[in-house]
Amino acid sequence: MNVNEFVDANEPREGGETFQLESDKLLDIDLDGSVIAKAGSMIAYSGEVSFKGKSSAEGGIKGFLKEKATSEGTPVMEATGTGHLYLADQEKKIQLLELEDGEEISVNGDDVLAFESSVNYEIRTIKSIAGFSAGGLTNVSLVGPGCVAITTHGSPLVLRPPVRTDPSATVAWSSTTPGSHVDRTLSNMIGQSSDETYQLEFTGSEGFVVVQPYEEHGPQQ
Repeated sequence: MNVNEFVDANEPREGGETFQLESDKLLDIDLDGSVIAKAGSMIAYSGEVSFKGKSSAEGGIKGFLKEKATSEGTPVMEATGTGHLYLADQEKKIQLLELEDGEEISVNGDDVLAFESSVNYEIRTIKSIAGFSAGGLTNVSLVGPGCVAITTHGSPLVLRPPVRTDPSATVAWSSTTPGSHVDRTLSNMIGQSSDETYQLEFTGSEGFVVVQPYEEHGPQQ
């Protein structure tokens, strides 16, 4: 294609939504007010937009999750103004979820890309789950109304409980709360400790669980 065809084919698409995908790995936010986004995810913007660090629920600019060893988190930022904000995160696929008023989803902090300012967020630690860290499993609770953009390595798989999942491949869940399950046969099978020894166990018949075809070794370990 010639230069003009290249430009026309790759220009931002017109649309009426606040959160719109330009591709499966690039989010276009039509900003008129403020949004919360993962720090470092901005690749471009137009218009009058300002950025500042956003205090987390734990105080200070710590972000969503604290690393168990370093006590450092994933920083977040607040983007304010009018214009278009373009976000991406390491070529991960972006999934857009529209939360109704009071609807909640719990997401791995590293997999939260952005959400509207109308969405409430809070760090949640499930201390009853052993094996993942000394303090338990820590995720981010996002409560609507508003749009949420989460990321996955590859295309996600959405499962209904009852189901057990590898915590390193678990991205999010809603209307269900995991317990823990320890399967020693997996470690005995290879003669050493295995990541799959500790599993998240979702029981009942309500809600859903999002997993990805990738093991993300991070705060959930």
